[in-house]
Amino acid sequence: MTPASPLAAGLGLRALRGATLAEVDAAAALQHRIDRKYLLPVDRARLLVDRLADSHHVLDLAGRRTTSYLSTYFDTEQLGAWRAHVQRRRRRWKVRTRLYAEDGLCRVEVKTKDGRGATVKHALKSPTHAYGQLDHSAAEFIDEVLRRADIPVTAAMLTPAAEIRYVRAALADLDRGSRVTFDGLLTCHHGGRTAALDPGHVLVETKGGARPALADRLLLRLGARPVSLSKYVVGQALLTPGLPDNDVRRLARTHFTTEAKPAPLLERIPAA
Repeated sequence: MTPASPLAAGLGLRALRGATLAEVDAAAALQHRIDRKYLLPVDRARLLVDRLADSHHVLDLAGRRTTSYLSTYFDTEQLGAWRAHVQRRRRRWKVRTRLYAEDGLCRVEVKTKDGRGATVKHALKSPTHAYGQLDHSAAEFIDEVLRRADIPVTAAMLTPAAEIRYVRAALADLDRGSRVTFDGLLTCHHGGRTAALDPGHVLVETKGGARPALADRLLLRLGARPVSLSKYVVGQALLTPGLPDNDVRRLARTHFTTEAKPAPLLERIPAA
């Protein structure tokens, strides 16, 4: 096993059984799911990991148990995706390109909501050099997904709106098909400004069915409550002047700090 990253060490991931990407995808790919999000201090997140050890495996990529993510989000000039989320519209959507930094893998992803409020994620593999862009294949894919979801937006209307960077650890219950992710070192970048999550906290997401999973029940016992928090929505709310005040911004201000300078290029890929 490779040396533990700071996030892996802080969460105590070395003690968990590992699972390959193929095993996790086979049991819990979860492209159609209910997401629940929680903001937790790292010490309580470690308690959660410890209590999940008997039922969950950690995604292990040749000994590496965390992955650095870079996600460029695309939106309309009027920030239609951002406003749809803040206003809790039934037809919410997000479009992004995502780079798995250590693995050099890139995907175009489109997320929509179904009639019951569940998240539906569609993904298309893309060349690594296309990260942060929408080429012809990506545009065709986006247009088809949004058209099927009855969302009146096309790729031609979209431009890069913000970049989100973080380090993720993923746990999976291979028997019940649910997942839990832990995101640390989270930063949002837009217009030469940066917002960063308090490094003593992680964003925990449970991904499963309509009924709360074991992780949700354990989080409740740890005193955590779900929060409505989208990384992209937080970034725009904190970094774009003139946007209306909202519950997301008020929540984010208690956990995020902002600075008026871009991250150095050497920090483009977070330290895992």
